[in-house]
Amino acid sequence: MGLLLSYSLRSIAARRLSASLTVLGMALVVFVFAAVLMLAHGLESTLVATGSDWNAIVIRAASTSETVSILMRDDAGVVMTQPEVAVAPDGGALAVHEIVVLISGEKRKNGEPANIVIRGTEPQAFAVRPDVKLTAGRAWTPGTSEVIAGRSIAGNFRGCGLGEQVDFAGRAWRVVGLFDAGGSGFDSELWGDVEQVQQAFRRPIYSSVTFRLKEPAQFDGVRNRLESDPRLAVDVQREKAYYAKQSVATATFIRVLGLFVTILFALGAMVGAMITMYAAVSNRIVEIGTMRALGFSRGTVLRVFLAEALWLGLLGGALGVAAASFLSLITVSTTNWDTFSELAFGFALSPRIAFSSLLFAAIMGVVGGFLPAMRAARAEIVQSLRQG
Repeated sequence: MGLLLSYSLRSIAARRLSASLTVLGMALVVFVFAAVLMLAHGLESTLVATGSDWNAIVIRAASTSETVSILMRDDAGVVMTQPEVAVAPDGGALAVHEIVVLISGEKRKNGEPANIVIRGTEPQAFAVRPDVKLTAGRAWTPGTSEVIAGRSIAGNFRGCGLGEQVDFAGRAWRVVGLFDAGGSGFDSELWGDVEQVQQAFRRPIYSSVTFRLKEPAQFDGVRNRLESDPRLAVDVQREKAYYAKQSVATATFIRVLGLFVTILFALGAMVGAMITMYAAVSNRIVEIGTMRALGFSRGTVLRVFLAEALWLGLLGGALGVAAASFLSLITVSTTNWDTFSELAFGFALSPRIAFSSLLFAAIMGVVGGFLPAMRAARAEIVQSLRQG
């Protein structure tokens, strides 16, 4: 077996030009395939990172997101009194009432409009979400038209940088601070005083209540109690699960569209592999006859040429994955179709994506090399030696 393996590798080395072109074609396909998966995975990772297992979020029953949820003040008050809610250092509930609305902003690069999330919240938000850190300036002053900007929003939208002014809801809002949420979805939001945002948009309601649990294991108990309370009509979810759901539509769209393009590319790559392998069979017909004369079976010849095609696929796959890994340095932004807001995220490579890409490359190689390998295996000994 080792002899046959080395034979396949030497055959590839002997046909450097044609083999290299085939490998590069497969590498391009694998690059696109991996990029699509990395983009969808990056979106999902960003939104999952937005939540915490220690936090629970309460929204209106049947609401798909905070932007369409309505909680009355009395409803929020009931949530705050639950015994599972963690206690803040001042003795109050470690929870925040929030209102989430969308506004239209302009991108810095080209002035194109896109939706920005405005989160009216409370100073307690930093205690509920300890991963969110102020990196410049200061927090907003309650009762004023001041906001702080996530790092992605500050860099991508006009008027959202430190010291700048963003206009919405008939007011001019001064950006007094910047925060870093560790690459999560909060980086794509503006935060301000909840009461001021309610007044500006004339919406005396909340979108959600997010609270920190005393223990993550207590989630099921508080969820069952709140969802069965006849005074309320709410959905209670772990914060991480809630934000994970926000990625479903966009991630599915990216995968479907990207995989469709990848399949078209893959067909071309497999044709290229097939042409390369047919040429290899034609050039080595005497070698095939000699192998058969020496006692090698048709099945062995078939395996030799399939192994050669497999190696071409794996070499192309490794090159494509290596090239795709550099996409991790790039951050992109797009509309999240679950919330219709702008979201910045990066390409994310995982071991599963790397393995899937290599497997895809191997399949392309084997499929592309199967018919030529069958031709080689069916070659007659006498006829093959006569062609020499």
